[in-house]
Amino acid sequence: MFRRPAVFNNFAGLVAAESTRHGGISPVPYASLNLGKSTGDDPSNVAENRRRLCEALGFRPEQMAWSRQVHGDQLRVVAEPGGAEGFDALVTDRPGILLAVSIADCTPVLIYDKRNKAIAAIHSGWPGTAARIAEKTMHRMTAEFGTRGADCCAYIGTCIDECSFEVGEEVALQFEDVFKRYDPAKGKFFIDLKKANAAMLTACGVPGDQIEISPFSTVLNNNDYFSHRREKGTTGRMMAVIGMIGETAPADSVISSV
Repeated sequence: MFRRPAVFNNFAGLVAAESTRHGGISPVPYASLNLGKSTGDDPSNVAENRRRLCEALGFRPEQMAWSRQVHGDQLRVVAEPGGAEGFDALVTDRPGILLAVSIADCTPVLIYDKRNKAIAAIHSGWPGTAARIAEKTMHRMTAEFGTRGADCCAYIGTCIDECSFEVGEEVALQFEDVFKRYDPAKGKFFIDLKKANAAMLTACGVPGDQIEISPFSTVLNNNDYFSHRREKGTTGRMMAVIGMIGETAPADSVISSV
């Protein structure tokens, strides 16, 4: 159903996970743990899948905070559970809230500030990575919570791998040379989103040994993960989630789409 990043293992009261496509009730092509409401799946399937994931992690679905993602660089400081529109990064220092970002090739980034007890969940596709959303999130955490890179542990999650992320020149131009390579036979560039996001965190002072990078690929390991590109847009969504154990009252109103 999910994998827990090892980089967070030693922190009592911290819950972090990246879901797989297994353990749910959705039928093909969303089989089986589809957590995305923006798919063509039956909403009741998605609701049950989310309930199962939350229950397995010790949370209730009404404790989840999310946003309708737009592949941008806007960040939401979360004060209560529930939905929002237009944000691709969520941060909070409040226990009892499970921050969640939806993924199916884009890069999830989870951050924990162990000194100030603050967390972040980031959806960083190529537009967000090019816009340096991980770096902007670290700066916002500093402003809101006093976060320092040295006090953070981070997980860069499963996404499309470099050898599968073929792009045109218009996308490649937005990345530094160290994060891309050109294949003359194909006339295409290949982008390494994991490497680009890791470099941002390192530049913000997060030590390299406090950053875990998923060895898995949504494309190469498609039996375990949903891939929007490989499955030609008709597929489910995983979630990367992070939260601190505690009681938080559910929000009065919730926007019902992700």
